[in-house]
Amino acid sequence: MAKKKFVVGCFDEETVLFSAVKKIRTAGYKIKDVYTPFPVHGLDHALGMRETSIHTAGFIYGITGTTTALSGMSWILAKDWPLNIGGKPHFSLPAWIPITFELTVLFAAVGMVYTFCYLCQLAPFVKKHHFHPRATDDLFVMAIECTEKTNTEDLQAFVKNAGAVEVNVQVAEEGWWFGRYDKNEMPFESKTVAA
Repeated sequence: MAKKKFVVGCFDEETVLFSAVKKIRTAGYKIKDVYTPFPVHGLDHALGMRETSIHTAGFIYGITGTTTALSGMSWILAKDWPLNIGGKPHFSLPAWIPITFELTVLFAAVGMVYTFCYLCQLAPFVKKHHFHPRATDDLFVMAIECTEKTNTEDLQAFVKNAGAVEVNVQVAEEGWWFGRYDKNEMPFESKTVAA
């Protein structure tokens, strides 16, 4: 994969992060992502991200579950293997509602989990670059994508003036790739120094 250069700024407060996001976007820089230790309300709108469409995917998966349940039960109980159960008709829709509901929920839930994992590139065998080991602990980490025309020194000074407590430049692969972390690349492993 192609490697890209990123200016990484770390912020220790949510309010400082919001004002920095507005300043950096107004200046015309492209923020790749912001990694936070907890969900921050309104950050997606501040970053200019569009609303997620996972609810649409959930609806499609739910309709697929409903269709699967109704078509399967109507085929089995009315056409392929009709049984006389207590004098009920072969096509007994009220009796099928619980199973239809459960299959709808099952398809929607499992489908949305897989869709979420695919969109966020989450899997045990997927390797991604970690911009800072404290990104999930107590720091808000912002990765700003650099182009050939970007002056990294000016951008670092700009991010520092916007309130960052720590700023550095990193070269990393932009996306995800299959593999494992090598022992010397473990991002969260504590390093002990011999005395």
